[in-house]
Amino acid sequence: MNANNESSILFDQPGPKGRRTIRILNGVAAIVMIAVLVLILLRLHNPPDGENQLSWELWKPAVEGEAWTDFYLPGLWMTLKAAVFAVVGAVLFGLVFGIGRLLPNVAIRSISAVIVEFCRAVPVLLLMIFFWRWFAFAGMQDASYWAVVLALIMYNGSVVAELVRSGVGNLPNGQREASLALGLTRTQSLMQVEVPQAVYAMLPAAVTQLVVVLKDTALGSIIMYTDLLQESRRLGSMYFNILQTLVVAAVIYFIVCWLLSRLAEWLPKRMQRRTTGAAETEPLAPIAILDASNRSQVAVAKESEELPYGGAPLQHHVRLHGSNAAIQDWRRIDYIQGYDFTHPESQPNSRSLQIPDFLKPIIPGLDGDDHKGDQASTR
Repeated sequence: MNANNESSILFDQPGPKGRRTIRILNGVAAIVMIAVLVLILLRLHNPPDGENQLSWELWKPAVEGEAWTDFYLPGLWMTLKAAVFAVVGAVLFGLVFGIGRLLPNVAIRSISAVIVEFCRAVPVLLLMIFFWRWFAFAGMQDASYWAVVLALIMYNGSVVAELVRSGVGNLPNGQREASLALGLTRTQSLMQVEVPQAVYAMLPAAVTQLVVVLKDTALGSIIMYTDLLQESRRLGSMYFNILQTLVVAAVIYFIVCWLLSRLAEWLPKRMQRRTTGAAETEPLAPIAILDASNRSQVAVAKESEELPYGGAPLQHHVRLHGSNAAIQDWRRIDYIQGYDFTHPESQPNSRSLQIPDFLKPIIPGLDGDDHKGDQASTR
């Protein structure tokens, strides 16, 4: 399905007048955005009672090599370090409590539900501050780092738990019913059949959640965690160019999050190529000899007579498929205009019906010539 078909599902395609109106509105919006950008640049160039923020003297310390080696790259490493550990922990947290919310045991299900709902309701910054003060009073090394990681694990783990629960809930009921029919218990069906499929299906959403984790690490600067945002602020305070260093940090955040977003878009397509293949040849349906329902026919109807009030003659194309017939043949059949009694598609296909040779003489529509042709082709 292309983009035009997808958009037509949401709204009707605009006509010539509508497209002209859209072009006009887009042009007006572009002019307004350019005007706002020019006003911002003019304000930065000549701020009231301030220094020119577009001066190279302020931008040079924010983009030179020492700024990258001493501030940006170490801060980016700490940001990625916290994000990776938080994502791994959040996946484990989400699997444990997501499965816990699906188990038949009422006590485990209730406890898991309370923990997940609590972690979703409490702001992640409040969790960071709480763990930071707790770890600091306990004398733990890198208290701010572990506070950031643990808070992100709890908050994003609750999101992953909901992904697991919704993934299992979206599976066809036949998965569970087939497992139970094979003798598995409800817990065995959940752990061995349903959850593996749900985890595989939620991977794209988990990658998307990685973008949220990466951005939420910036909250750690409030509790003195030396991430990318904190290092940018330190560099700006040294050269009194906080605006310039924050702009560079914003660009770095944008590039990393954009790459993760592209990964989240690429992963489902890759997964679809690995899990979707060409359909295998379908087996022949069981044949009951001389059963009329086994006939697989295509009837291309004759053109009807002209209508009494004028108009083109009607054409009807009908497919007749027996309830017990083989299905390979009709998938490859194309409709042909008109009706021809001698056309192969208007005749019963004796090969697809798998009719024994000794029964062919007594079946209507199969004469001796057909038998000879079948025997010749068999040889």
